[in-house]
Amino acid sequence: METREERNKQLEKDDKKYLWHPFTQMQDYIREKPLIIEEGRGCILKDIYGNEYLDGVSSLWTNVHGHGKEKLDRAIKRQLEKVAHSTLLGLSNIPAIRCAKKLIEIAPKGLTRVFYSDNGSTAVEIALKMAFQYQQQAPDGDPRKIKFISLKNAYHGDTIGAVSVGGIDLFHATYRTLLFESLKAESPYCYRCTFGKTYPSCNLECLKQMEELMESHAHEVAALIIEPLVQGAAGMLVQPPNYLKKVRELCTRYNIIMIADEVAVGFGKTGRMFACEHEDVVPDIMALAKGLSGGYLPLAATLTSEKIYEGFLGEYEEFKTFFHGHTYTGNPLACAVAIANIEVFEKERVIVKLQGKIEYFRERLQPFAFLAHVGEVRQCGFMVGIELVADKESREPFPLKVKTGHHVILEARRRGLIIRPLGDVIVLMPPLGITTDEIDRLCEIVYKSVRMVTEKD
Repeated sequence: METREERNKQLEKDDKKYLWHPFTQMQDYIREKPLIIEEGRGCILKDIYGNEYLDGVSSLWTNVHGHGKEKLDRAIKRQLEKVAHSTLLGLSNIPAIRCAKKLIEIAPKGLTRVFYSDNGSTAVEIALKMAFQYQQQAPDGDPRKIKFISLKNAYHGDTIGAVSVGGIDLFHATYRTLLFESLKAESPYCYRCTFGKTYPSCNLECLKQMEELMESHAHEVAALIIEPLVQGAAGMLVQPPNYLKKVRELCTRYNIIMIADEVAVGFGKTGRMFACEHEDVVPDIMALAKGLSGGYLPLAATLTSEKIYEGFLGEYEEFKTFFHGHTYTGNPLACAVAIANIEVFEKERVIVKLQGKIEYFRERLQPFAFLAHVGEVRQCGFMVGIELVADKESREPFPLKVKTGHHVILEARRRGLIIRPLGDVIVLMPPLGITTDEIDRLCEIVYKSVRMVTEKD
């Protein structure tokens, strides 16, 4: 029988031999000692050697209430005793029905239908296809409307349609010849304003550019897609107040379908259940994933208004059906845990209790602004981006080859914290169930790690 030490060494060897990790330069990865997670409880993850780490990014922005949440565990076990999976193509199942009802009850009023898939990219892909097909066949659609507007610096997923409306060259430029054309509006990146202006005296110049884009292209634009309040993968770019509301008004004025990509920002991450709620915005289509299942199982949903849904109704021979589906659409296990997740939000008053922790988090982040190589600290609820710069006055970034952000997260890992950078933006997005003591620990480790890496001289 192999010893635990032998098992661990074999796991590390096999990890490097067989796995290809996402968004990871494997040439670098194989040079480093891998971190292999074995257990999780609350906000703590434990590796195969028994070392404990605070989960500072919610296992890539998905975990909500902490690992091993008893109510969520029980929901999966109960459903597993009944059926693990049954197709939703022409059939239904109890958890899928009940989860859809729960989602509509908590979603912005005006969204009435739920189309399931299994991740954020597919939820967005579905939204794009729905908007496009609606324009082609609905009584008030316009077949000339075949384009999409999205923001520069946008990230909506990794499937071809989602990449087509993305705007991060690092992720998307390689695939340019595969993509369909989309129109790009300027992103409200206030720290590095494209127009060289300062908020609020800028009067939202970026929004004026978006309106000009709509005015010129409304006749050919099917929909606009936006990450409400925060552009996550762009480096936690927080939109100015009322920006989202004005985007909604522009979409209405120019008869453009509004798609809200709430994959990253939904389920409490911004301090409300959905980011759109902050400005009383109701999109025509909303994409959800990540926190939908509490971070337990792959599950996504694309919610639409009744108007969008009715645009697909017709006789069989008219072929107005939405010809799209996934094998695990409406998976009973995933839907069962999603129901339990929403019930935890309701019964434990998660959003109400979260407000104090958001303010505490904000206070603990204040000292970062005085660090020599921190250009800006951006926060919206539990979503935080700390942008590191080589020169604070000029805002000059560190050279790419230095890999400053990567070295910061490795230093944090040595101190017992798992975080992940977006270039040289250090991202913090802990589970909503984190305690104030754990927030203290999180901020202390990140602060010391940033200093250790950037102030070596």
